[in-house]
Amino acid sequence: MPSSVLSCYFVGIEAEEVIIEADVSKGVPQFNIVGLPETMVKESRDRVNSVLKNNGWSPRLKKIVINLAPAGVKKSGAHFDLPIAISLLLEQGLIKRENINNYFFMGELSLEGKLRGVAGILSAAIFAKDKGKILIIPKENLKEALLIENLKILAFNNIKEVVSFLNGEFYPKNTPEERIDLFPNYDVDFSEVAGQYHVKRALEISAAGGHNVLMVGPPGSGKSMLAKRIPTILPKMTTEEIIETTRIYSIAKKLDKNMPVIKRRPFRAPHHTISDVGLIGGGQPPSPGEVSLAHNGVLFLDEFPEFKRSALEVLRQPLEDKKVQIVRASSSVVFPANFILIGAMNPCTDTVSGEECPHYIRKRYYTRLSKPLLDRMDIIVEVPRVPINEIRSKKKRESSSEIRKRVESARETQRERFGTSLKTNSDMNKKEIKEYIDLNTSSQKLLDFSVEKFKLSARSYDKILKLSRTIADLEGMDKIEESHIAEAIQYRIYEDSLLF
Repeated sequence: MPSSVLSCYFVGIEAEEVIIEADVSKGVPQFNIVGLPETMVKESRDRVNSVLKNNGWSPRLKKIVINLAPAGVKKSGAHFDLPIAISLLLEQGLIKRENINNYFFMGELSLEGKLRGVAGILSAAIFAKDKGKILIIPKENLKEALLIENLKILAFNNIKEVVSFLNGEFYPKNTPEERIDLFPNYDVDFSEVAGQYHVKRALEISAAGGHNVLMVGPPGSGKSMLAKRIPTILPKMTTEEIIETTRIYSIAKKLDKNMPVIKRRPFRAPHHTISDVGLIGGGQPPSPGEVSLAHNGVLFLDEFPEFKRSALEVLRQPLEDKKVQIVRASSSVVFPANFILIGAMNPCTDTVSGEECPHYIRKRYYTRLSKPLLDRMDIIVEVPRVPINEIRSKKKRESSSEIRKRVESARETQRERFGTSLKTNSDMNKKEIKEYIDLNTSSQKLLDFSVEKFKLSARSYDKILKLSRTIADLEGMDKIEESHIAEAIQYRIYEDSLLF
């Protein structure tokens, strides 16, 4: 009877069960892996064969068949090495069969049998916990897996230890000290930014309500410096956010071996030459793009109009839906993509001389950005050059921690309003706007006048309401006042004031 052990394959960031069956029989010596294995899985055959031979376990002159079920989906990844080897040893009677289906195996093998870390451990850990299984993994992945509480995890250095454990001869010592301190430390701070008080105010509103921002200013005015400091004023990540973000980085194979947990808000700043797939995600098998790597954090696009038009336009769907769906002929994969978009651009193509470009040059430059995309930028703010007296000033500036306290207070108000810490004012739909935003007569008249005067779209109308709600939350006020509407409007009337 063929022997079987459990492992998983990945669909997006989700893990799905794989049953690995091994059959060793008499016949022409060969080693076949079936069940739609991709190249990396096929190569497991040679690694496992060498491991078994180098440890004196090789089934000589035998016909070996490994089946990966379900057979109808493609399998990729080096993490199948360990379960394939265990299934073969089980078939040879070198491992006791008792309770083998209680375990869930993942791990890459060196040719001598050492266990190496693999991608996707966090997703596998969540899946194993849901199934009530014990997770057996390489020691290198232990810190990552320990993020999942109430899960039995066993980590090993090599396959000999795994075999000894399954035969009741060895038990690994995984101490609680392996868990990671989740308190984030930043090496940048808003107190380092001279002047730009109105821009800092706009970024504080952005952080408090999850609003997208476009900064327009000449080179050297501090746009990139300001953007890099936005994560420092965002609320500390919840455990749920840490796990979800780390899962994405684990699947994408972008975790640091020394710190295999994402405990800071992500800040992604791809170059404007990035491809559509690099930005949105894709490939075969589909992997996360920059919009998903920025999940729960910030996506910063410097030189905004220099990005390919096609790449910018595909941003519109994740900005609305907070996720990316990648559809292929054989599968459909969904990656999370809930981020704050920060764009930065120069006032026009010729900014070296310091003189303002003619109207027609400015208009041609800004038409690289479509109106639907600009409509999705909640805040558009001008970033002028910093006066020399501000640069030289030794006056104490407000720190990131001081700003973050106000942002966290506003986010707490939103948590009480929506019943979840994962939703912000920028996420409100039409129904919630009607429920939570009630304008007095003067505020409504001001908003109606501005919409007519500046010919704002229905989306801009809603954006102003959401911004005003965030501004009121920052001031700790239940009612939206005329001043909140006025401040929100100034961030939306870009067509007559900033861009054209």
